Amino acid sequence: MTQNQTAQLKLGQTFPLTIKRLGINGEGVGYFKKQVVFVPGALPGEEVVVEATKVHPKFSEGKIKKVRKKSQHRVVPPCPVYDQCGGCQLQHLEYTQQLKEKRDIVIQSLERHSRLKVEDLNIKQTIGMDNPWSYRNKSSFQVGTQNGKVLAGLYGLNSHKLINIEQCAVQHPQTNAAVKTVKQVLQDLQIPIYHEKTRKGIVRTIVARVGIQTGELQIVLITAKKELPKKALIIEKIKNSLPEVKSIIQNINGQKTSLIFGEETFNLDGSDFIQETLGDLQFELSARTFFQLNPEQTVKLYDEVKKAAALTGKEKVADAYCGVGTIGLWVADGASEIRGMDIIPESIQDAKKNAKRHGIKHSKYVTGKAEELLPKWVKEGWKPDVIIVDPPRTGLDRALIQTILNVKPKKVVYVSCNPSTLAKDIDVLSKKYNVEMIQPVDMFPQTSHIEVVTELKLK
Repeated sequence: MTQNQTAQLKLGQTFPLTIKRLGINGEGVGYFKKQVVFVPGALPGEEVVVEATKVHPKFSEGKIKKVRKKSQHRVVPPCPVYDQCGGCQLQHLEYTQQLKEKRDIVIQSLERHSRLKVEDLNIKQTIGMDNPWSYRNKSSFQVGTQNGKVLAGLYGLNSHKLINIEQCAVQHPQTNAAVKTVKQVLQDLQIPIYHEKTRKGIVRTIVARVGIQTGELQIVLITAKKELPKKALIIEKIKNSLPEVKSIIQNINGQKTSLIFGEETFNLDGSDFIQETLGDLQFELSARTFFQLNPEQTVKLYDEVKKAAALTGKEKVADAYCGVGTIGLWVADGASEIRGMDIIPESIQDAKKNAKRHGIKHSKYVTGKAEELLPKWVKEGWKPDVIIVDPPRTGLDRALIQTILNVKPKKVVYVSCNPSTLAKDIDVLSKKYNVEMIQPVDMFPQTSHIEVVTELKLK
């Protein structure tokens, strides 16, 4: 990129742009004099007039001033605060087209971050939802006040302005109703609301989680201090308004942090957890347990993992980044033994409990890093035939990739929530593995996120 090319765009300048594709964060991508420009809200095929809002040496960002030629797939977003809250990036794009664009995001990532020939890969069509709304089983809404009224919602895009959300279009109706009720209870009892700048007040966040199959509801109040005024009244009012509440929890987070949960958790009323069902499996969800946010699509995702693993009953399976053991338990009926590992001790405790509850005796769960445990097990004579990995957004640890290449299981099934890190990782693994199949699954309709199941077979 030469200096005079980058100098051509100035802050505040307006210019015409044709949108070529969607970027990984759901923004429209176009080129102005060979320089890439990202435009939130613009869609592929559209001709727009854009105002430059940020100019960097290698790329620029802009906002739409006018749409000259509209995409045939553009729709009116049903959410009134869609453009402010930033939670959903694609509500303005027809759902069938969202599925196509998400597959394209996977292809772009492979082209950019790997040396694999995309045209030779078996990249399947994205698996979507029949009803791509009201699917999220958990909401975590920050609490604030405006003119004496209690608000609950999310901070606006790149800002610290709280956007009040009355009805989130992607949240389950029960979590929407729960937040509305709790907000009203806090208002009626005049409970002090935490203020981020002054760091005064008590209640910071309302977390509501529903077991979609069981209908059970859990409310978590996250407070800045342990003292919660009118505690008994709060509990009574919540229970009277929401009879399906099975668990009311208080979590304390007095830190200046963007993390929602603090370290201390207390049960205020009812059970410590709610029940949820996935297929034939039951799970206990405590306040801080990680669990997939879209159970309906989780079943489809795990079924794809099962298909890719193609177990016959003879295989030893390693489940790296196993969490509470969900994927391992899902495929357990086809394995001779399952060994799972995770660095979070609580997750391993839950995984052991979950395996016991389902009578799965051929499983072993250990706290630790896969890259340290696998070589140790191989030395002891336990070598996995199949490794299933479901890493965080940062992808696989370099040491784990090297371990996989050394251990050489017959098959690797890679579940990814970030196509860019997936592409980089399978590029390295492709030294010894063929990429058999890539299956995108839409876990978060209306957003730019996409999950991918990849099957890798030893050459």
